[in-house]
Amino acid sequence: MLKDIIKKNRSYRRFYGEKAITMDQLRELVDLARMSPSMGNKQPLKYILVCEPEVNAKVFEHLLWAGYLKEWPGPIPEERPTGYVIMLRDKNINKIPTPDEGICGQSILLGATEQGLGGCMIASFHKDKLTEALQVSDDYDIAIVIALGYPKEEVVLETVKEDGDIKYWRDENQVHHVPKRSLDELILKEIK
Repeated sequence: MLKDIIKKNRSYRRFYGEKAITMDQLRELVDLARMSPSMGNKQPLKYILVCEPEVNAKVFEHLLWAGYLKEWPGPIPEERPTGYVIMLRDKNINKIPTPDEGICGQSILLGATEQGLGGCMIASFHKDKLTEALQVSDDYDIAIVIALGYPKEEVVLETVKEDGDIKYWRDENQVHHVPKRSLDELILKEIK
């Protein structure tokens, strides 16, 4: 069952814009992050939850979408995320990135997948502008933006080809293809 959820948990970039996410759904996802392991149990992460359309639009304008899809400016208004979890590092607890960001981000995305949602962890954004738009105090640093919604795209996993190209791409039907390295390529040794 976990393997199925992991396989469904893709980086979705197009959503059904008319299907809203509720604050209760976002709170439930952050509760999963709260219960996740934390390095040294410091729990340095804090969150801003957004599901109000006007604020969603403010967040969206500061995000950079799908670096490998050079010609694509991001989802059209009708296909934009309907919620965001903005992950912040509390600089009074920890000033530098830790594994917590990935652990908690993955917990949020797995929980979203279980709810029938999809999401995308975004680390490319205009930090200063987003910090200002959300009125984030100097005590916090925005680490990751997790865009969420009901997925409107098909994502297909495939094995990396012999040329080693790992760039994701879209075909003529807008199916999103994501090359993944083979298991044998990842395992360097099996010590018995």
